Amino acid sequence: MTTPITDDAARVFADPTAYTDEPRLHAALTHLRANAPVSLVDHPPYRPFWAITRHADIMAIEHDNVLWINEPRPVLAPADADDLQRSLLDAGMGLRTLIHMDDPHHHKMRTIVSDWFRPKAMRAMKTRIDELATRYVDKMAHIGPVCDFAQEIAVNYPLYVIMSLLGLPESDFPRMLRLTQELFGGDDDEYRRGLTPEKQLPVLLDFFDYFAELTVARRAQPTEDLASTIANATIDGAPLSDIDTASYYVIMATAGHDTTSAAISGGMRALIEHPDQRERLRADLSLMPTAVEEIIRWVTPVKEFMRTATADTEVRGVPIAKGESAYLSYVSANHDEDVFDDPFTFDVGRDPNKHLSFGHGVHFCVASALARMEITSFFTALLPRLEAIGLAGVPQLAATTFVGGTKHLPVHYRLRF
Repeated sequence: MTTPITDDAARVFADPTAYTDEPRLHAALTHLRANAPVSLVDHPPYRPFWAITRHADIMAIEHDNVLWINEPRPVLAPADADDLQRSLLDAGMGLRTLIHMDDPHHHKMRTIVSDWFRPKAMRAMKTRIDELATRYVDKMAHIGPVCDFAQEIAVNYPLYVIMSLLGLPESDFPRMLRLTQELFGGDDDEYRRGLTPEKQLPVLLDFFDYFAELTVARRAQPTEDLASTIANATIDGAPLSDIDTASYYVIMATAGHDTTSAAISGGMRALIEHPDQRERLRADLSLMPTAVEEIIRWVTPVKEFMRTATADTEVRGVPIAKGESAYLSYVSANHDEDVFDDPFTFDVGRDPNKHLSFGHGVHFCVASALARMEITSFFTALLPRLEAIGLAGVPQLAATTFVGGTKHLPVHYRLRF
């Protein structure tokens, strides 16, 4: 075994603003991959963790879901937020989604919605998603020639898709958007509701109150929507607990659109900043499948997940003790020089593209097919009508340690009606 390495560059993971400064972020990640791919980070307000930055190591950790588990620390959060989450769970109130669970319970819970995202179901959804994509391209045409693409288009289109699947009324969409931004935006000055976990707790309680009412309604009168599937699900013959039901709604309503909106806004930005690739794709839409994978790699909306060791082990020769946590940097893995040729080149024809934006192993994103379809439908609808586009201001990225991307993208453009 080698001596544990602590590299100052790894402090970038303990700084939510690093994701707003991409040159600084990628300089640190490139250095870590080359010099300290397994580095100890001990930097308040976070408890110590091991930063893992190489693609192969992250794949190996995610593949071994017995040695490396999600509980009790599935994402990086300040120590006081971790403590609050544990106390809430002990009181039967804390958030417990698929990302908080391990097998066998995780597998049983995942099965509840898996049929909704299988190929047959995706084919049935395609017509509706294509219609929604066209609706938002039409909206873009009518509000032009200038808009904040991230806030006016990229946020609302996937929100509409997932809320429609859940069967929620359109009048509630703005509330869901605000709560999602507050839940994932706890590190961002624009989105967070408060500066402490206690002040941010009402966001979660608002979600729970809303979905508790929804559960009662769908159990009384089931309908043909995803919300009814969740409300009436059973595990081993018993209905889900109130906290598991509410948590399921939360992960579907938030991760089901926030990550995709980040991919679409970041993808639009990439196509603007790489006009040769935009024109290449516009001239040959058969490249759309590889272009979508490259957008997802390039943006990497989910920045990290955490895993905790169930036994003493090692990664790349570095000893990691039982109970210690590893931070899996998907952003770094998606730029690993050992896996990607010219990783800092945006290439709509990149193939192969072994990105880890959807994770790997048993926790691979259950709705990945939906995300791919939404991105594909939107850019397939947009590009044939797009005559010109450029930045109308400086893009702004969200401060985060978990999920995020381009939150403001002012653009000027010309679209055919």
